[in-house]
Amino acid sequence: MARVKGGTTAHARHAKVINKAKGYYGRRKNCFRTAVQAVEKAGQYAYIGRKQRKRNFRRLWITRINAGARMHGMTYSVFMNGIKLAGIDMDRKVLADIAARDEASFAAIAKQAQTALDKAGKKAA
Repeated sequence: MARVKGGTTAHARHAKVINKAKGYYGRRKNCFRTAVQAVEKAGQYAYIGRKQRKRNFRRLWITRINAGARMHGMTYSVFMNGIKLAGIDMDRKVLADIAARDEASFAAIAKQAQTALDKAGKKAA
């Protein structure tokens, strides 16, 4: 039986890693050993980044809602409590979009929240 050398397989495996390392600086783009380390670390950063993106967007939405609520004399927490009491079931993403793009609609929502708070006997800050 003939001897099988692993040249093609090894070359394909190396090429796969080197292609993923395209655009990296220095030896990280063309030396297999350093490219493996760089690609592996990049994968870790990407994994972490996918989790962080969700947190960052939530922070952005809360900031935008807070800015809109403060224009109507309420803090974020008071506003969110008011819309829950009013029975408005909107997520933060949609509320933030309305606060940033449609002032009139957000004002109507804020008014409903304020009315619900007044009915519940709570005062806005």
